[in-house]
Amino acid sequence: MHSIVLVDDHAIVREGFKRLIEMEPDLEVVAECRNADDAVEAIGQFRPDLVALDLSLPDGSGLPLIEHLRSVATHTRIVVLSMHDGEPYVSEALRRGASGYVTKGVAPEELVAGLRAVMRGEQFLSSDLRQRRKDRPNDTLDPIDRLTAREHEVFLLLAAGRAPKQVAAELGIGQKTVYIHRASLMGKLGAGSELDLYRIASERGLLPIRT
Repeated sequence: MHSIVLVDDHAIVREGFKRLIEMEPDLEVVAECRNADDAVEAIGQFRPDLVALDLSLPDGSGLPLIEHLRSVATHTRIVVLSMHDGEPYVSEALRRGASGYVTKGVAPEELVAGLRAVMRGEQFLSSDLRQRRKDRPNDTLDPIDRLTAREHEVFLLLAAGRAPKQVAAELGIGQKTVYIHRASLMGKLGAGSELDLYRIASERGLLPIRT
């Protein structure tokens, strides 16, 4: 039996997903969570095989939660279930450690197919996302997708209001290296200031939601 934790702030959505999943004889929903704090507690308690995670949570974005869960529950795989079908969300979720991404607009059976694929160790994207990636020319790639992994880290810290000195300390790199990465990523993103970086990150839902 494969154990699954559902994380979504809408009770009706959770109930629908739960019924769909538990129609499968070898899948069991062991916990339902409405926010990030509940998710961390449930995953620590149940150590599930898989987490089905919405990105929009009342206590913050699900993107930072993906990274946290990957660090504290390394055996647990993550599938994002989201209304957001834009490429920045998909790429960022996968970069942070999600193994699958299923939009809420696809047929219900794709959810089960995605869960099973991820539990087999595969990466899974729902059919609409696969088609969009197939159709999208390389020259229309979102600028954020052009950033290196380190530039992503520097970008998000600067966008969150960290000074270059703080970024250097958090990442364990030299301050001069931070300035090099900053110049590169700002050029790729067409940003003229840290305020532009905040705007870009905020528009794409890459920063924690402040309440």
